[in-house]
Amino acid sequence: MANLYRDTGIVLRVQKLGEADRIITFLTQRHGKLRAVAKGVRKTSSKFGARLEPFCHVDVQFHPGRTLDIITQVQTLDAFGVGIVKDYQRYTAACAIVETADRLSAEEGEPVLRLYMLVVGVLRALAGAERDPSLLLDAFLMRAMAFAGWAPAVNECAKCGDPGPHRAFSIQAGGSCCPNCRPAGSSSPSQDTLTLLSALLHGQWTVVDEIPHIARRDASGLVAAHLQWHLERQLRSLPLVERKAQPADG
Repeated sequence: MANLYRDTGIVLRVQKLGEADRIITFLTQRHGKLRAVAKGVRKTSSKFGARLEPFCHVDVQFHPGRTLDIITQVQTLDAFGVGIVKDYQRYTAACAIVETADRLSAEEGEPVLRLYMLVVGVLRALAGAERDPSLLLDAFLMRAMAFAGWAPAVNECAKCGDPGPHRAFSIQAGGSCCPNCRPAGSSSPSQDTLTLLSALLHGQWTVVDEIPHIARRDASGLVAAHLQWHLERQLRSLPLVERKAQPADG
């Protein structure tokens, strides 16, 4: 049994396997993304079935297998799901977060500590109802894109680096563009929208709180479009995210 190993991780996804088992996809602290089999976890007598649901933060012991490793022990570190699943807005935001993390950690076994820490932090904030779930989601997506090297340029021209702010914004070009580099078909987001994108990326929540709600809606659209452009496919969960209507700014 000397080849057993442990890690801490967030449950990203679960899949049925056979009559009683499940394949659990984790984002772990030291091993990046891992897929492992939980034997008998769908039986009512299972000792750790409830600990292996999406959004759970767990300490796991694995036994290496031929194709997939086997989960032998699970200990709950944070039951984030308890505070998330009871609220639909938080739940849909969390689904988009774990799906994004799954996509960005494509290579199994490759450490992605920064992404792991981002996911743990945002799920903790969602579970604690600390902020508007839409803002937490967009902040996570901006930082996750920075982790992947895809963060949109906001304070400088994406093409020539000329300091901004610049009013043109092009997903294909990589973000804000100066008048000389502006591609055809660029959008023209408000300065509040660009300020919000920068504040979300850098965790400047005092700035975020002062931005009008209409800019939040526009920023969410740009963040989603930028992410899915780079992923080259749509996230299944993103269109389901509930973004509650906000009162008009007065």
